[in-house]
Amino acid sequence: MALENNIQQLLAIDGAMGAAVIDQASGMALAQGGTPGFDLSVAAAGNSNVVRAKLATMADIGLTGKIDDILITLESQYHLINVLDGPATQGLFIYLVLDRTRANLALARHKLAQMAKDITV
Repeated sequence: MALENNIQQLLAIDGAMGAAVIDQASGMALAQGGTPGFDLSVAAAGNSNVVRAKLATMADIGLTGKIDDILITLESQYHLINVLDGPATQGLFIYLVLDRTRANLALARHKLAQMAKDITV
């Protein structure tokens, strides 16, 4: 139930069209919601590849630290990936889809970062 509440909070961000909490190893969405105009389950699996590829590249080039977020800018949407790193959320990430015409990107990133601290599984 907690994850469903988190999804509803994410969808309350101005311009939010879809949101999911995803296991990066399997690509499975633990919770999802919204109507982004595409299959969030398929996007979850694909974006887990993005996260794993970035983590592998960081390891290959010797970068340490964590990923705060990954931004993918499309013609009509922003796709935000926030990699979670809490003890209970290690290996998970949030995927948030925003309507580019309605969202304030800076404010959405700020709210997403704040909400990411409260995600519990």
